[in-house]
Amino acid sequence: MAEPILEIRDLQKSFGALKATDGVSLTLMPGEIHALIGPNGAGKSTLIHQISGTFRPDSGTIRFLGQDISGLDMAARARLGLGRSFQISSLAQEFSALRNVMLAVQAQQGSSFRFFRPVMSDRSLTGPAMAMLERVGLAARAHLPAAELSHGERRQLEIAIALALGSKAFLFDEPMAGMGPEGSKALTRFLDGLRKQAPILLVEHDMDAVFALADRISVLVYGRVIATGSVDEIRNDPEVRRAYLGEAA
Repeated sequence: MAEPILEIRDLQKSFGALKATDGVSLTLMPGEIHALIGPNGAGKSTLIHQISGTFRPDSGTIRFLGQDISGLDMAARARLGLGRSFQISSLAQEFSALRNVMLAVQAQQGSSFRFFRPVMSDRSLTGPAMAMLERVGLAARAHLPAAELSHGERRQLEIAIALALGSKAFLFDEPMAGMGPEGSKALTRFLDGLRKQAPILLVEHDMDAVFALADRISVLVYGRVIATGSVDEIRNDPEVRRAYLGEAA
């Protein structure tokens, strides 16, 4: 049986009297999309922050590729191959799409600076960066500043950056947020193919996308996982319908 790429065990996180994460355990298996759903305020983004290293859990363990990463910071986790797309864009807005991805290629190559030749003419950076932009459908927008890209294009750019960093698993926090129907459909198709490269832990409110993509779904309510299962199992779970799905009906 395959080993989990990502394994979370009994994660706890409180902010004062509020238990944002209350004993959360889940796994991400090779090649799968594991969706995390729940009402606003359920603790989904807080959980993603803990997995990525932005927040330190109060207790519990996070294992990635068999290694306990609970004590590592965000940069160290990214170097190991844990890729993150943010709910709020973290791009260098003044840089072009190409330059944003080149920075990721540069980091992956282990070099922060190029002293002897202009960076933008360095084919060891521009070649791989352009390949990533082509893969996410942004090649024609390569030389536009990130600030001039549409919301959906910025999400695509973040995915290109994660790809350039050689990510071995992806954490996506509401990638469909702010997109229209066509943009959501296009991104759904892209994520469906992306799982072949690396598994995805997906936080998403767009239930059409979740039901189209997810191999498994975990439902988070008040910081606790109340159910994990296939799409059909989650659709038909009475507790889930009462706690979450029924609210959207």
